[in-house]
Amino acid sequence: MPENTTAHSRVAAAPRRPAASLLCLAALLCAASAWGAPPPAVAAPAGAPPVAAPAEAPAATATPAEGSADTRGLDTQIQDLKKDVVDLNKDLFVLEEELLFPANTQVAVFLSVDVGDFFALDAVQLKIDQKEVINYLYTPRELEALLKGGVQRLYLGNLKVGPHELVAFFSGKGPNDRPYKRGASIKFEKGVGAKYLELKINDRQRKLQPEFEIKDWE
Repeated sequence: MPENTTAHSRVAAAPRRPAASLLCLAALLCAASAWGAPPPAVAAPAGAPPVAAPAEAPAATATPAEGSADTRGLDTQIQDLKKDVVDLNKDLFVLEEELLFPANTQVAVFLSVDVGDFFALDAVQLKIDQKEVINYLYTPRELEALLKGGVQRLYLGNLKVGPHELVAFFSGKGPNDRPYKRGASIKFEKGVGAKYLELKINDRQRKLQPEFEIKDWE
């Protein structure tokens, strides 16, 4: 009887080995699943306010082309503003002249040059009614502009209605590059409106010398 009992015990114990293998395989599968799974969420403590998930950074929408367009638009606005400022300054300058030199007392003297062979202008002195009103010294750039046909407003002032006299003295270099000074005068009548006078310097080919005259623009 003891031998049969021992044999029966061995036979009963044999089937337990496959069950143990199955348990090991299940443990390995659970470990593999846990390795690839996301970490478990941590529960917030009781009473704590909910924490919002971090917002994603907004994607940049501006492109280089849009940036260039914005820059060009800003440059255009700046140029338009500069033009408006220049126009405003012109209007203010005209208004200032109208206030300081009204038409009923205004007198303006202009100068034009048509020389180059017999006279090089350096300076002009003006006297009105024996009183010096301006003594102007020219720069090479101003002379170049005059020789190209420019007209300079040399003097702007006020005179009362009635007779007046203008005397102009021209200084420079004449024929043979020698110092040259000549004068010209005119008597004119100042009326109610503005008075305009022009000093003209011309070359006289017949006499090989410059000519100075004053023209009254009535």
